Amino acid sequence: MMHVVQDGPRSAPPLLLIHGSGASGSTWAPVVPALAARHHVVRVDLPGCGRSGPAPSFDVPAQADRVAAVLDDLGLRDVAVAGHSSGGYAATALAERRPDLVRSLTLVSTGPALDALRPEPLILRLLLAPPFGPLLWPVRTDAMLRRGIAATMARPAAIPDEAVADVRATRYRAFRAVLSNNRAYLQERDVPARLAGLGKPVRVLFGAADPRWDPASARRYEAVPGARIELLPGVGHVPMLEAPELTGEHLLACTA
Repeated sequence: MMHVVQDGPRSAPPLLLIHGSGASGSTWAPVVPALAARHHVVRVDLPGCGRSGPAPSFDVPAQADRVAAVLDDLGLRDVAVAGHSSGGYAATALAERRPDLVRSLTLVSTGPALDALRPEPLILRLLLAPPFGPLLWPVRTDAMLRRGIAATMARPAAIPDEAVADVRATRYRAFRAVLSNNRAYLQERDVPARLAGLGKPVRVLFGAADPRWDPASARRYEAVPGARIELLPGVGHVPMLEAPELTGEHLLACTA
């Protein structure tokens, strides 16, 4: 069962927000009020993350199929879709597999290919990777989780309590499976190549100081016909937490 949160008028144009690896829909909370003033905003917790249950498969196409089922159940079509970080892979796969559902795509801090990935900060290597990850995962404190999230940012930012709680709820095995399947999706074909033939409007938002992905790699999305690319000065990997007002303005422009 996928956890779904809806905000804004149900009659307004639909906007789907997809979170990144190990996170949840609550990561988008700071930008939701501005978006919900004009849109029917739908947030999902992907399988195995936050308050959603596990799934038989964590591969990216399977995640996209689960998201498509949510949109079908809600009776939504012509949806503007935004994905943060690896949520951009689920968004891309959704457009690949169910183009009838997707009006446009906005990718926020979504690395285009594996060679653009930067070295992982020490706190994340300790929390996420063997041998220490499996040992530390059950005893993570809120302070440790906040430090881990903050390590992906370029400026101080408030991290919603709900987002921290949802990270805590994610199981280690599910998280590692998600990371492995994201890697497989990129190894099969990079994101710009996948988007180039879809014929969907594409916008790319990237923090100019992203410590997780090389910000210069955002330019690879120029291979997508008509793609618009915005670099956010002084912003790291989580623009909706670091610069929610600016991020909200860009998302609204993307869905206009």
